[in-house]
Amino acid sequence: MAYSKTEIKKALETITAPGEGKSLVESESIKNIVTFDKEIIVDVTIANPSLQAKKKVEVEIMKAIHEHIDQKVDVKVNVTSETKNEPFKPEKPKVPGIKNIIAVASGKGGVGKSTITSNLAISLQKMGFKVGILDADIYGPSTHLMFDVANAKPLSVEIDGRSKMQPVESYGVKILSLGFFTDANQAVIWRGAMASKALNQMIFDAHWGELDFLLIDLPPGTGDIHLSIVQAVPITGAVIVSTPQNIALADAKKGVAMFKQETINVPVLGIVENMSYFTPAELPDNKYYIFGKDGAKNLAEDIDTAFLGEVPLVQSIREAGDVGHPVALQENTTLEKAFNDITKNTLSQLVKRNDDLPPTEVVRITTMSGCSS
Repeated sequence: MAYSKTEIKKALETITAPGEGKSLVESESIKNIVTFDKEIIVDVTIANPSLQAKKKVEVEIMKAIHEHIDQKVDVKVNVTSETKNEPFKPEKPKVPGIKNIIAVASGKGGVGKSTITSNLAISLQKMGFKVGILDADIYGPSTHLMFDVANAKPLSVEIDGRSKMQPVESYGVKILSLGFFTDANQAVIWRGAMASKALNQMIFDAHWGELDFLLIDLPPGTGDIHLSIVQAVPITGAVIVSTPQNIALADAKKGVAMFKQETINVPVLGIVENMSYFTPAELPDNKYYIFGKDGAKNLAEDIDTAFLGEVPLVQSIREAGDVGHPVALQENTTLEKAFNDITKNTLSQLVKRNDDLPPTEVVRITTMSGCSS
């Protein structure tokens, strides 16, 4: 008796391919059908490699053929597994209204990353850009202190029928920080998953509105929070902050390496050197290189990235941050010029990056290898 391959395929349309949501025929899992007088051989490939899935498909094929074709025919099923590599579909930015997302990072703590982020935001705002800061330093948030809004609380607003957080605004910069939601005297003791969930809420459950730049102040190191951020939003570029000393430069190099990993692939816009030199007020022409000279500049040359500028070690920077009045707000000062130069260099590198490279995509990985915190 000759069996019709068309009838066999029709019988197999009733079987769903494991994990596909389609029938074996629709998903093109049936690779070959061979018929003999008393035997039918079916070759099928499925995505699920488990023995249980293979056995289930084998039994269902035999059952379908016996029910719809011939109850007495000998059915042989060859099941193999093959993971399908679907073509990558570029992700669209997931935060509507935000044109550029800049991550500010450092391999080492205590290098002034939050100070650089705050003053970079002020310089951008003074240039006429719409700016926001997401303080992603979960365990040591400080942006709310540097902008003198420590006692503020984000309000709830209804947007398109959904309740969202309204970022706190100070000096024309929109801010969200975990510091708004925790007691200043309490330590934040969270596992990585809890911290990531809090960050996602501050990104996606907030009404940022239209922004030219969202600056993300990352915690030191290269850990869970960094991976959560690059998985959540497409980072336009990263700015690395370091001091000139060798130990800080070694950690900064790791931070650069993290963003440049093939699986992450976030363009590094350049390196900022903080605490470059000390100039006493009574000796304004003198420069003392306490932590070393040109360390970040040399590192930028070594790893083929831009040197964005340097910030001196000046008491007024610390004092301005402590009272919640970033020093870049001061007009016609050496420090205002220093931060303006860094901002202009960052913008120059950003324009070059947007001209030369495609938009960054969110990272689609679950682990990050080769990075140490």
